[in-house]
Formats: sequence, structure tokens, C-alpha cells
Amino acid sequence: MSSNTREGTIVAARARREPGTAATAKRNQVVRQAAALFDDAGYHNTGVADIAAAAGISKPTLYHYFASKDEILFWIHEEYMDELIARQERRAHISISPSTCLLELMSDMLQMTETRPGVRVFHEHLRELRPDQQQLVREKRERYQSMVESVISEGVAAGELRALDPRLTALALFGMVNWAYQWFRTDGPLGSREIAYFFWDVFLNGAAGGEPRP
Repeated sequence: MSSNTREGTIVAARARREPGTAATAKRNQVVRQAAALFDDAGYHNTGVADIAAAAGISKPTLYHYFASKDEILFWIHEEYMDELIARQERRAHISISPSTCLLELMSDMLQMTETRPGVRVFHEHLRELRPDQQQLVREKRERYQSMVESVISEGVAAGELRALDPRLTALALFGMVNWAYQWFRTDGPLGSREIAYFFWDVFLNGAAGGEPRP
């Protein structure tokens, strides 16, 4: 990836984040509408005209805000990761045990599966992005994974967790919660918070009966 391409992507990202502007509000609306369409009809089956119609704007107007469909997909990824990172960063300012923090992390991911459109495309369509966009998203994913690994390491240091490899343990946690988008239903018997408690209990205590294994 060239430095010019990367810098251009970053500059565009920052410009879009200007709070309180009508353009930012409209871009956010388009992203949410597109995310819902991608979830319902599939990314490849949804065209720019479909997105414009759902957002209540013309196709030329949509191109005023986004250069292409893959740029909208990029912002779905960006907003998803930004929200997860922001939630965890806010916890740095409160007193919370590492094990409880793990519960909240799992709840964050499951709650977004429950409430945010576009989770399916987030997990399934990273490869549709341009290489520079993929790199930016992967950097944020790695940053978030590092945050989870740090919580696990703190749990080990505090004696709340066994001395397990933080990276593999974090990947195990992601494996439990990230697949939920395949089966979670908003009209199901359990909400995202209840499922988070169940997964958290299994994650911390395991499923084996009797005495803990050596």
C-alpha cells in the first residue's frame, strides 16, 4: 500500500468524523441503511441505487458522500471497531476487576450483534475492501485484540485467571461471541446480556463437572 493511498484514506476518515455537521449525519444515515440492506439481501446483491433509495436520496447525491459501495462497507467496519474500542477505553477510568471487564467485553460484542445492523458483513466481507482499507481495519482489530489480551494478563496477575497464553485465550473468547451473528435472534428466549453471562460463566469456569482438572 502506498503512503499516499494510506494517507488519503486516513484524511477521508477524519473528515467524515466532524461531529455535528449535516453531512456527517447524512453519511451516518447512509451507512446504517446500507448495513441493514447488506444484512438482509447480501452485500453482492445490493446496489448503490438500492442504498440511495433506502436513504431517501438520489444516486448522484449518494456519490457526493461516498465514492463507491466498498467505501460504505469500509465505514461499516470502521464504526463497528470504533465503538468497541471506545467502550473499552471508557472502562480505563473506572475501577473494575479483570474478570468483570471480560464480562463487559463479551457483552459489548453480543449487544452489537443484537442492536447494530451490518454485523454479518463486518465478519464476512473484509476481503471486499481495498488493500489500504483492509490494513486500517486490521490495525484496529489488532488494537482491540491487544486490549482484550491486556485484560486477560491483568486477570492472571490478579490471580483471577490461570496462567494461560493471553493471545490464544483472547482468540478463544472471540470464537465464543463472534459466531453469535449466525444464530442470535432478537425474538429468542435470551437477550445479548443473558447470553453474555452464560458465555462468561463457561469461559471462566468451564463445562466439566467435578473437581477442576489438573
